[in-house]
Amino acid sequence: MDTITGYLNNMFASLPRTEQTYKLKQDLLLSMEDKYYELKQDGKSENEAVGIVISEFGNIDELIEELGIAVEGTDSPLPQLAPEDTWSYMAAKKRAGFMVGLGVMLCIVGPALLILLSTLAEYGFLQGVISEDTAGILGVVILLVLVAPAVGLFIYSGTVSEKYKYLQKGFTLPHFLRTEIEQRSRAFTPTYTLSLTMGVCLCVLSPVPVITWSMINDDATAYGVVILLALVALAVFLFIYYGSIKDSFKFLLKEEEYTYNAFRAQ
Repeated sequence: MDTITGYLNNMFASLPRTEQTYKLKQDLLLSMEDKYYELKQDGKSENEAVGIVISEFGNIDELIEELGIAVEGTDSPLPQLAPEDTWSYMAAKKRAGFMVGLGVMLCIVGPALLILLSTLAEYGFLQGVISEDTAGILGVVILLVLVAPAVGLFIYSGTVSEKYKYLQKGFTLPHFLRTEIEQRSRAFTPTYTLSLTMGVCLCVLSPVPVITWSMINDDATAYGVVILLALVALAVFLFIYYGSIKDSFKFLLKEEEYTYNAFRAQ
């Protein structure tokens, strides 16, 4: 079925992203799926079933002409993306996601360290060593020291992505390149799912330290808050970093473009 879906995506790559083409694509996909499973039940092999389905549904020129859908690329063809540009875009997207994720993580860790220092000065081993006011000042200094590079990471990640802003005007992918990207996307899906699951689990479990510390000692609840912020910071990093890699696949394959335009047209 992945071969059929990829073939269908290629067929619609040059068509305008409208509600009409989105519906046409979904109808064709359902028909092709029904035919594929019917052939499989009749004892056809995977390759035989795919070949028959593509041969029966592979030509949509007459249907496009009947519906009056204009095909892009006649007067002003979109540029074809080269392999080196594709891989450099994905590497830049991954690098930008890492920098943004790290920056957000630093912004969350900063207040956590401020709370930790204040708590240690009031109840912990720093009690009597430094005053609470001194601990607060040190915490604010550390917070600013962490926020400053975080802002720098945000700015630099924007400059990294700016180089590929021209891709938003439109592009096409050669068949071999689209196939390779689809394979890489499928291979990345388990990693993305695992990162998403870990991030959600960290967010769900983050209040547990607060509850635990409050049961042990109400005065030490702040330690639980520190751990909560640390867990949330890690979860946010996972969401941003792996999410940006997933978004690069979706952008290149234009997986959500039909859905987006269909929704916007409603």
